[in-house]
Amino acid sequence: MALSAATAEGVHIATADVRAWLEFHRLSCGTAVRRIPFAELDHWSFAPETGDLQHSSGRFFTIEGLHVERPGTQWQQPIIVQPEIGILGILAKEFDGVLHFLMQAKMEPGNPNLVQLSPTVQATRSNYTKAHGGAAVKYLEHFLDPDRDRVLTDVLQSEHGAWFYQKRNRNMIVEAEGDVPVDDDFRWLTLGQIVALLHQDNVVNMDARTVLASAPTAPPEPGALSCDADLLAWFTGQRAHHDIRTRRMPLREIAGWRRDDYSVRREDDRFFRVVAVSVEGAGREVAGWTQPIVEPVGPGLVAFAHRVFDGVPHVLVHARVEGGFLDTAELAPTVQYVPENYAHLPAGQRPPFLDLMLNASPDRIRYSAVHSEEGGRFLNAESRYMIVETDEETTPAQAPPGFQWATPGQLNWLAGHTRYVNVQARSLLAVLNTGAAARSV
Repeated sequence: MALSAATAEGVHIATADVRAWLEFHRLSCGTAVRRIPFAELDHWSFAPETGDLQHSSGRFFTIEGLHVERPGTQWQQPIIVQPEIGILGILAKEFDGVLHFLMQAKMEPGNPNLVQLSPTVQATRSNYTKAHGGAAVKYLEHFLDPDRDRVLTDVLQSEHGAWFYQKRNRNMIVEAEGDVPVDDDFRWLTLGQIVALLHQDNVVNMDARTVLASAPTAPPEPGALSCDADLLAWFTGQRAHHDIRTRRMPLREIAGWRRDDYSVRREDDRFFRVVAVSVEGAGREVAGWTQPIVEPVGPGLVAFAHRVFDGVPHVLVHARVEGGFLDTAELAPTVQYVPENYAHLPAGQRPPFLDLMLNASPDRIRYSAVHSEEGGRFLNAESRYMIVETDEETTPAQAPPGFQWATPGQLNWLAGHTRYVNVQARSLLAVLNTGAAARSV
């Protein structure tokens, strides 16, 4: 893995040509995505009894209501319910002694630029069992029953706890044996090439980032502020401390939301809305379809505060509670918010460290790029991902309640296990693991 990360060019395609290759696929697929009223959804409808938005097959996913209670507060919201476990798999193979990864130019209707660099396989169970009646998922056979000796990583990981209810995907990297015929919309890339592409906006998709975050790296660094046992004990205490109760409820009964012909949205138009889209000329397993999709109200900010203690890099993690998590909390970045949702609040009432990241001096920014979230369920869901150098005055070594300093190695160790590190933190961990956050000279 280290050699692959240090290899700037691979055997299949030049790094500088990847964006043009993605753009070629965007243009050649001829895909058009347009907003439609709910009445134009094909095979999707609001259930008469509950108002839940569901597919006539009973497959794929539903959009239901969720009631969340925490001490001193409660709320209701729509939530995507998709209990099936999908596969996010990257196929690996050595060329000239260097590990390469088979990446896909994949169209997703919610991507701002439609086509991004994706894992070899990115499919829900409904997709790969062909519930849509379309073509088979390419390269799937490498991940359904792999030889254990060829598996580099295999872990169930959560997805967005604010938008999904207890959703998990199987994140895998599997080393291939023998020849692997390469389809037109796939290319072998070194980890070093992917590192370079992580510096560019909206190139490497969310699913690729989360898989790479779980890839094995060097052992956790010695000299961490908290040893592994203490970090786990702190996080277990955080999970036990937070009292959160959730229950699914009919979508038509959620309070504070209204439904019109084109959307289900909050009455104050904050956070997100549920809308419908038509996808035409997709060039995927099926040529076109309609679907509901979640659209945030504005761009997000996802950032790690970064400090070095006794020569050891650390990032400030947040034990973040979200209504859709299977457990009460997961380790999140220091900041994970849509600033627009809090712009009306005075400075003292805005989330911790949000203004620090919004006003970060350019000379303190170690990494900054715009990445979109999963384009199959979220429409134009972009966030600026940042790693920012901070100091004792702004982020003290004695972290405030709900926060803790951890090394990238410790986070990578935890990302090898289920439900510890959330999907936004895993995106930034992919940056840290691959060295993409190294300061340019």
